[in-house]
Amino acid sequence: MPGISAPMFQTKSDLSHEVRQRMVELLNRQLAETFDLYSQTKHAHWNVKGSNFFQLHELFDELAEGVFKFIDLIAERATALGGYANGTIRMAAADSGLPEYPRDAIDGRQHVEALIERYSKYAASSRKAIDMAQDEDDMATADLFTDVAREIDKSLWFLEAHLQGAAQKAG
Repeated sequence: MPGISAPMFQTKSDLSHEVRQRMVELLNRQLAETFDLYSQTKHAHWNVKGSNFFQLHELFDELAEGVFKFIDLIAERATALGGYANGTIRMAAADSGLPEYPRDAIDGRQHVEALIERYSKYAASSRKAIDMAQDEDDMATADLFTDVAREIDKSLWFLEAHLQGAAQKAG
């Protein structure tokens, strides 16, 4: 449940109990958003329609795989710090800051736009997580979120490229 923290377990980590507790809370927030982003990307993969169906169906599946690999890494980092990983879908839904996926998204463009919004929000929360971990001198957690941000930025580029072209130029 949001706001309820599980007990911390003893560890020989040189990070203080308080820092570890704050990092576990941060990791669990990001775990929730990572689960949510994964499920929303799979939702787009299953439900996309239109003339670019096959291309987008394949792209969304690849993007989901890219997100999925971070779920385990984030959860394991939380437990390595002596915390408890909030790892169910219901926990993720309760704790995620990402918007709900639009039920009226049908064609490829609608799905691409919806995913762009979610990937950009997740990229921003990942960068914020990097800063928060660095502020706590937890460079291992910051490094994990740096890897996440790098992958998500690449995925965002793949999505945005579908809407960019000669008619759209940066202002």
